[in-house]
Parts: sequence; C-alpha cells; structure tokens
Amino acid sequence: MKATRSLTAAAFAMALGLGLRAQTPPPALPLDNLGLEHLDIVVPDTAASARFYARILKTKLHQQPVRDTLRYFVLLGDLPQDRQIGYIAIGAGQGRDASIGHYCVLAKTYNRDGFARALEGAGLPSKATAAGPTGMWPDPDGLELQLFQPPAGLVVAAVDSPLAVDGEGVVSPLGLDHVMLNVSTLDKALPYYRGIYGKAAEGTRDANGRVWFSLERNTRIGLQPARVGESPRIDHFAIKVAPYDRTAVTTRLRELGATMVPSVDEPDVLRFRDNNGITVELKTVEPRSAR
Repeated sequence: MKATRSLTAAAFAMALGLGLRAQTPPPALPLDNLGLEHLDIVVPDTAASARFYARILKTKLHQQPVRDTLRYFVLLGDLPQDRQIGYIAIGAGQGRDASIGHYCVLAKTYNRDGFARALEGAGLPSKATAAGPTGMWPDPDGLELQLFQPPAGLVVAAVDSPLAVDGEGVVSPLGLDHVMLNVSTLDKALPYYRGIYGKAAEGTRDANGRVWFSLERNTRIGLQPARVGESPRIDHFAIKVAPYDRTAVTTRLRELGATMVPSVDEPDVLRFRDNNGITVELKTVEPRSAR
C-alpha cells in the first residue's frame, strides 16, 4: 500500500512539474526568431518610389492611407491568403532625408513588456520609441528594430494599389536577404546584438571587417563601423531574387536614373542606389533555397 501511495505521489509530482514547465513562457532572450520580414524606407515622394520599385521587381503594389499621404508596400513575392509575405514599406519623409527607417524581425513569440524586462535584466537598452503593443527597439546607436510574431505579414489595412506604373518589373523577388547597419563602433554594438540574437548566431568577421548575425529563413544582419564623419544608420538592404538577366536589369535601372555601385567584393551581387539615393542589393538565389 505504501509503495502504491509513493508511486502515486511521485506521479503527481511529476505531472505537476510538467504542468508548471508547460506554463512557463520561453525566455525572451536570445530572440527565438523567424528571420527578417520587412523594412521601412522614408522618402519625399512615396508614389515615385513605389513606381521605381515596381519597374524593377515583378511585384504587386499595395497601399494604405496614413494621415494625408499614402503608404505603399512593395511585395517581395506572391501574396498568400494568410498575408505572410516579406515587403518594403514606403512612407512619407515629411521633411526627413530619404533613408531606411527601421527593419523588422519576426519572433516565434513576442510580448512588448516581457521583452522590455528581458532587455533590462540583461543590461541592454530597454525603452521602446513607439507607442502600441509592438514598439520600436533602438540599439545603442538608435537604429530601430521592430518585432512581430505570427500572424504578421502585410498589414490588413493595405489593399491593392491602383497606382499607374509604366511597364512591369524585370526580376522576381523572393524576400529579404539582409540589412547592413553602420554602427559607431563594433565594441559598442556587439554586446547588444549578442544579447538579442545570441552568440551562436554571430559569425567571424569577414575580409571587410563586418560581423554577420545569421537569422532564420536564410536572412542576416550585418554590422560595420560607420565611416569617419558619418553618423550610424541602416546603410543598405539586400533582396533575394530568382536568377535573372543581369544586362536587362542593369539597363532598366539606368533607364530609371539609378546609380550603379561597383560590387567588387561581391561580384554576384547587383548593387545600386535607387531614385532617392538608398542603396539596394539584388542577390540571386534559387527559389527553393530562399527560405
């Protein structure tokens, strides 16, 4: 009888322990990520920028009214029913210089307050710069990360855009590949990014002195020191694209007034500055390896 009671008590304790562990939320850091999802650019003329990208990329534009302007979305692939798609958001600069405003990473689970507590506990910057349940999380140099958890994807308020575009795109996008962050110093930035994404995500420095953090879905975040006299910023972004006719794409870019940028360090990458001077890269991948 005693043996039976002991077994019953042990089984109950085990079940209780399993139940408590099941109720304990996963740690907020390092981030259990699902890769880069989208980024935001701010420009003086959102329609002109949307037309530029729609004549480069085989895409479908969406739009959303924001105050007295329209925010455009350049889809980096076909929009599925659940709207889980990578995209470029184009917002009005409202007097600000054209730039990449923020980048977004998906997390398996995300809670703003819990993430803030985890940052504070790790001794990392922990104050979001935007209201609402999502927030923007600045790194030590003020470069902003936005976090979502699925279901995320294209915002529900965005609808098909009737914006007239002269011609179609010439290359098929397959999502984001990476964003490159120009930081004040690597010594200042690395503790933060190791805390966010984990030391295991960090690669060795490449030949150009850049440090890469590998995220899910074959996406990356790169860090490099800002040039002397320049402020920290999001330097450029790269889009994964299906194999394409490089001559045709280069010709189209030049027709649109883009500035071609040599990529001697990465000859397989097509690098250019868009109609607002924002640097973009096209990186060829096979469609099946895009995710």
